[in-house]
Amino acid sequence: MVSKNQIKLITSLQQKKYRKEHKLFVAEGRKVIQELIQADFELVNLFATSMIFPELHPNKVTIVSDADLKKITALATANDCLAVFKISVQKEINASGLIVALDDVRDPGNLGTIIRLCDWFGIKELLCSEETVDIYNPKVIQATMGSIARVNVSYLNLEQYIKETKLPVFGTFMDGKNIYKTDLPSEGIIVMGNEANGISAAIENLAQNRLSIPRFGDLQQTESLNVATATSIILSEFKRNS
Repeated sequence: MVSKNQIKLITSLQQKKYRKEHKLFVAEGRKVIQELIQADFELVNLFATSMIFPELHPNKVTIVSDADLKKITALATANDCLAVFKISVQKEINASGLIVALDDVRDPGNLGTIIRLCDWFGIKELLCSEETVDIYNPKVIQATMGSIARVNVSYLNLEQYIKETKLPVFGTFMDGKNIYKTDLPSEGIIVMGNEANGISAAIENLAQNRLSIPRFGDLQQTESLNVATATSIILSEFKRNS
C-alpha cells in the first residue's frame, strides 16, 4: 500500500523544483527500471503490482494495487511498476570523440529520443545548455527507454564551454554546407538548436562549421525537421565512415 506521504512525494517529483529539492526522480516501466538498476543508479523504492524484480531486497519493494499505482503514475496509462531513484552526481565530461550539444531543447520527448540516439550511435557525452529541459523529467526518462544509463548528460554554460574547447564545432543551419557532400571528422561537437528558434546567436557565432540537411521534395515548403529527426540523420552521416 502507498501512504499519503509517499503519494505526495512521488507526485511532487513530476516538478523540477521538487526533484532538485529531494534529489530524487521517478522511472516507470520494467525495461527502464531494469536498465537503471543494472547501471547502479541508487534505488530508493520500487512500487509494483507483483514481485517482478526478485533480486531486490524486500525492504526496497512495495507491492501495490493497480488503483494505487494510478495515483502515483505520470503516464496516461499506468505501467505495472514505478521506481524512485536518487539523482546521481554529474560526472566529469570526457572531451574527446564526437559530442552532441543541445542549445535550449525544450521538449521532453525530443531530449529522451536524442539520448537514445546518442546511445545507438555510440555517443558517450551529451552537453545541455542550462535552459534545456531537465533530464529527470518523467517524460524524458520514459522516452530514453533506459539509454539514460549509458550516456553522460551534463548541464552547463554551453557558450562558455564551446569558447574553451579545442574540438571543432559543427552547427546545424538551413543555409549550411550540404552534409552529404562534406568530409566529416571523427571528433567534434555537434550543436543542435531549439525546436522553434534553432541555434542561438551567441552559439552560432562560435560554430566554425555550418552544416545543413538538404531538402529533396519538389515543392521544398517544409520549413525544418524535428530536432530529434535531424540529430539521427546527422549522427548517421558522422558515423558513416568511422
